[in-house]
Amino acid sequence: MKDFFKSIKFKIIVGLLAFLIGVMLFAVMKGGYAVTGKSLINTLTSPLRNSSNAISVKVENYLDKIHNATEYYNENQRLKDEIGILNKKLSDYEQIKSELNEMKQFIGITEENPDNIISEPCKITGYIANDPFQSFTINRGSEIGIEPYCPVVTSQGLIGITIDVSADTSTVRTILSPDLSVAVVCPETLDSAILEGYINDEGKSLCHLIHLSRDTTFKAGDKLVTKGTGGLFPSGYPVGTITEVIPSENGLSYTAEVEPSVDFEHLSSVVIIKDFAGKENQNEN
Repeated sequence: MKDFFKSIKFKIIVGLLAFLIGVMLFAVMKGGYAVTGKSLINTLTSPLRNSSNAISVKVENYLDKIHNATEYYNENQRLKDEIGILNKKLSDYEQIKSELNEMKQFIGITEENPDNIISEPCKITGYIANDPFQSFTINRGSEIGIEPYCPVVTSQGLIGITIDVSADTSTVRTILSPDLSVAVVCPETLDSAILEGYINDEGKSLCHLIHLSRDTTFKAGDKLVTKGTGGLFPSGYPVGTITEVIPSENGLSYTAEVEPSVDFEHLSSVVIIKDFAGKENQNEN
C-alpha cells in the first residue's frame, strides 16, 4: 500500500484531482460567488445528484406503470368499446344512406314511367363466377312476380334482362353479353341499330352497334335509348353513348363503340320491370 502512495500513478491521480479542484474554484470565484465548504461540496457532488434525480424519475415512472396497469388496461378497453360503437353507428348510417338512394331511384323510375309495373329495389347478392360479362344474382324472384326475360334497369338506364328465376332469387344477363341483343335508336336522328356486348383485345367487356351500313349517320356523342320493338324492352330507356364509329376491315360496314349509361363497376341494387304498356302487342309482332 505504501508503495502505491509513492508510485507515479498515485501522483498523477492527485495531480488531476488538484487540477479539477482548481478549475472549479476558479469558475466559482470568476462568477462572483463566495467559496465555502458547502458550495464546494455542492459543486463537486452536482453531477452525482443530477444522475440520481434522473434515475429516481425513471424508477418512479416505471413503478407508476406497474401500479396503474389495471387502470390503464380498463381505460384502453373502454376506448375500444367506444370505437366499436362509433363504427357501428357509421355502418348504420351508410346502410340508411344506401336505402334512401335506392328509394330515390325507385321513386324516380316510377314517376318517369307511370305505366310500367316495377319491383321494389333488389339487392345484388353476387356475380356469376367465370362470367366476363358481369352477370349477377339478385335477392328477389317469382314470389314478387318476377319472370324470365324481364327488363332490369336503374335510374341511369338499362342493365339487361332476367334469365333464371326461382322463388327468391333471379339471375341477370347484362347488355355487356353478346347473347343479348337490344334494339336502340338515337332520339335526335331517329337512326336505329342493334346493340350487343363483346370482349375487346384487352379482355374488357364492352358494347357496340353492329352491322352499320356504309352511309350510316351515327357519330361519336350520339345518345342511344331502347327502341321498344320486339317486346323485350320498353321504349325510351337510356342505353349508352357512342364514343367511336369504326369501319370494318373490308370497308363495307361499320361498328360503333358504345359507353353504357350504367356504371357496371358500382352497382348495388336494381329494379325489375315486371310489365309495361304495349308489351302484349309487341310480343305479337
